[in-house]
Amino acid sequence: MAAVDIDVPVETDPQICNPADLERQAECFKEQGNAFYSNKDYSEAFNFYTKAIDACPKNASYYGNRAATLMMLCRFREALEDSQQAVRLDDCFMKGHLREGKCHLSLGNAMAASRCFQKVLELEPSNREAQQENKNATTLLEFERMADFGFEKRDFRKVVYCMDRALALATACHRFKILKAECLALLGRYPEAQSVASDILRMDSTNADALYVRGLCLYYEDCIDKAVQFFVQALRMAPDHEKARLACRNAKALKAKKEEGNQAFKINNYEAAYQLYTEALAIDPNNIKTNAKLYCNRATAGAKLKKLNQAIEDCTSAIKLDDTYIKAYLRRCMQVYYEKVYQTEKTSDHKHLLKNAQLELKKSKRKDYYKVLGVGKNATEDEIKKAYRKRALMHHPDRHSAATPEVQKEEEKKFKEVGEAFTVLSDPKKKIRYDSGHDLDNDGCFDGGDFDANNIFRAFFGGHGGGFTFDSSSGMFSPF
Repeated sequence: MAAVDIDVPVETDPQICNPADLERQAECFKEQGNAFYSNKDYSEAFNFYTKAIDACPKNASYYGNRAATLMMLCRFREALEDSQQAVRLDDCFMKGHLREGKCHLSLGNAMAASRCFQKVLELEPSNREAQQENKNATTLLEFERMADFGFEKRDFRKVVYCMDRALALATACHRFKILKAECLALLGRYPEAQSVASDILRMDSTNADALYVRGLCLYYEDCIDKAVQFFVQALRMAPDHEKARLACRNAKALKAKKEEGNQAFKINNYEAAYQLYTEALAIDPNNIKTNAKLYCNRATAGAKLKKLNQAIEDCTSAIKLDDTYIKAYLRRCMQVYYEKVYQTEKTSDHKHLLKNAQLELKKSKRKDYYKVLGVGKNATEDEIKKAYRKRALMHHPDRHSAATPEVQKEEEKKFKEVGEAFTVLSDPKKKIRYDSGHDLDNDGCFDGGDFDANNIFRAFFGGHGGGFTFDSSSGMFSPF
């Protein structure tokens, strides 16, 4: 962030005795604050400007300087309050109006920012900084308009594009970050969405919108129970949060109906199971992963009821929703092909096909380490390393130390899974065995009894706790 211009100290006239000691003391504090500000020690500058304000609370420039310091500390809401107080005390304080506008812009309030910049231009028509910032405010309003239109048309990629550009201007706007995260979730880009929401929760663990987005990601990843916990927490923070309320209702209804269907299937009541899965599919067409499983479950029930054509169609529907859903492919093979062919022609070829299908089904039930790292099955060694670096830093426990216990537990689990995935896929021998389907009975191809993800992290990044520390103020890891 560019340095913010501050007011130079004004020497007091020794002949003036009123205001006396307090005003002189306040000016002294201001000068000390200016010195710390010049040396980029903004925390100490803040302390001395605060002392100046305490000594002389009617001086606009003291609030203006403290606002400048708070902006450098990225504490824009507090900076906004100081800027507003400065212009209340002196409506002709040009720098106060300029700082107020910059704070509004950083927080995503383009219209308020534009009003402030217009005020600056009334006071100083040739002020180039105000002219440029006013253009930025107009640009931000246009990105907002485009994003609203895109969301209405369910063009979520367009919304993400607009929000990325809006956030370049409004770096501290949680509203834009949440909208971006929600659209990332609706696009199925769950790790990115969760990362944005987690960063907000790290700074504000009671943010209902961020809690809702975390729940939404879990909901669309078919982690219904965990999703409900986040929706309930969001509603605790904001009882009128309609999106969280609707998502919570859908999640509970979907879980209940699916479990009823599973229970009916277990007791061989296939007609009831088929009907219950059908009812579950009508609850939320947007939940792709859960609906893919429901189609697959209904195909299984349909096959038991000799509805083979419908079963094929349901497996195909599951694959259309989730083309990585191996179980749908295999079930179509095992429960349709097997029912139609193997039962009538028990040839060696058919037995071989069935054996392969059963092996693939077993493989589908283990952890998908390629998916955990977010790489394809043909990923190179370098691509696997880059993916591990990105995901390990994203889910490292230190990054989420200020989050809720639920978030911490979830991120710790993901951090361990990322370590497991890297351990297998970065070792050529283990990768070959994993790809060929061996060791499927050992807890999903990985014996994690004594596994420590932190050891993998340290080994990868090189000694001393990984060679990185987490800076909670910036939300970034930095080298020692």
